Amino acid sequence: MDIKIIVEKLIDPFLKAGDLSISLREKGLKKEIKSDNTPVSNGDLEVNKFITQKISEITPHIPIISEETSDNKDNTQLKNFWLVDPIDGTYDYINNLEEFTINAGLIIDNVPAAGLIYAPAKKRMFYSYGEGDAYELSDGKTIKLNEKDSVTRPIKFISYSNKIKPEIQKIYQDIGVIENIRMKSSLKFCVVAAGEYDGYVAEPRAYEWDIAAGHAILIHSGGTVTDFDGNEILYGKKDLKNPSLILKNKNIL
Repeated sequence: MDIKIIVEKLIDPFLKAGDLSISLREKGLKKEIKSDNTPVSNGDLEVNKFITQKISEITPHIPIISEETSDNKDNTQLKNFWLVDPIDGTYDYINNLEEFTINAGLIIDNVPAAGLIYAPAKKRMFYSYGEGDAYELSDGKTIKLNEKDSVTRPIKFISYSNKIKPEIQKIYQDIGVIENIRMKSSLKFCVVAAGEYDGYVAEPRAYEWDIAAGHAILIHSGGTVTDFDGNEILYGKKDLKNPSLILKNKNIL
């Protein structure tokens, strides 16, 4: 299995999925509230159908776990599989904001082996397929993330909420974080990998499909993703829920 070829074959479908998401939003989305009290739209479902079909065509023997379907979610024996979040940041998507993303992470032996994240409203496409191979495609140019120039400045982190919990504030102090801004979608992984921000800290929340693609992109750019105790984060857990997270880019390791 050539992971580079798989990822490169998926870039164009991701760009087309982004166009689809914007087109559906411009026509007017149909919104519902799921059983877990989170929003979903017909755009989430249509993008999910499009992306999972393309992934299945390219890797027909690799199972897919998606936020928006029940397939494979109860299979605790999987080691090699895709994690798909067709629209991360549905609130932004529904409310005509820009930070929503389309995501797919390839898991091999329960660790992230590749990731694709597209932010259609920002026209920023991020992808990776191995150590040192993390890229951004924007304005027709491809930039290797770990070759971007380091910038000396105060340490800036991203937070999920404007209210910083004491446990997270303590981690900020230990690292020397001077500033933080709020960002909800997986775009946070990408801007940390790109060196625009330096990290992110979160208590246990969300699910594996929310972070798998970003995890791959960040570690392949030279950054790290661990829990609060410094442990490696593995995928295919029984409940698919995330542990605590600390993201750092290569500049502050």
